[in-house]
Amino acid sequence: MRSIDPSDYQDLPQNLAVMAKRFADGFVIKPHQHLRDQLIYAVSGVMRIGTPEDAWVVPPDRALLMPAGIEHSIEVCGDVEMRTLYIASTIPTKIKVLMVSPLLRELITALAFEPMDYSGNRRAEQIAELITTELAAATALPLNIPLPRDSRLQQVCQRLLINPSLMLSLEELAEQTGASPKTLARLCRSDLGMTFSVWRRRVRFSKAFELLGSNHPIKDVARRCGYESPSAFTFAFKKEFGASPTGFREDWPFDID
Repeated sequence: MRSIDPSDYQDLPQNLAVMAKRFADGFVIKPHQHLRDQLIYAVSGVMRIGTPEDAWVVPPDRALLMPAGIEHSIEVCGDVEMRTLYIASTIPTKIKVLMVSPLLRELITALAFEPMDYSGNRRAEQIAELITTELAAATALPLNIPLPRDSRLQQVCQRLLINPSLMLSLEELAEQTGASPKTLARLCRSDLGMTFSVWRRRVRFSKAFELLGSNHPIKDVARRCGYESPSAFTFAFKKEFGASPTGFREDWPFDID
């Protein structure tokens, strides 16, 4: 028997365990935390994950490593087939988005078919060892969206989070905040750790992942993410991720046997 209750995976004798669970479109997992590190990975579908300081949109070929004790929430976009790894680690970890290689995907899938407590099962233990090796070698990607502390910058960021298609400049957005564009630009660097244009691009690409994962047409994705044309969106996306939006989506393993 395998449990779908995360609490049953926190005290297992092995250092790594996999929980398989399905979620329907729109399902929200309220803010919570775990005793173990957590690799949040969806074989299919897209997840929006948030902490008090950051937010991420995670498509199927990415996974989010969430350290133990960090409060986070998860919103499901499209039907999600989730594989959650609970990892007992003695080394402090940081939140990061990881590329999921085809090998890592198959290893996680294989371990999900083994018993919850697989101690003494050499095959399962070898799979877990390989997963640990692959996680250590996985490429980390800067896909987080930092959230500001300053109330003036919060007004600007909230408008863009609600509507990534806004074409207003920082100067135009500053008019309703009581802060000058120069002040907001400085706050972006201190509060967000990046320029305003980089932050807005992350917001737009995160929205693009969500829409691509729900099979929206490229023309619609481009418009809703603030690009003047599908070709402009495709150029920016390919420059950032090394593949076109169409090619990126075709490589996602949405179909589950």
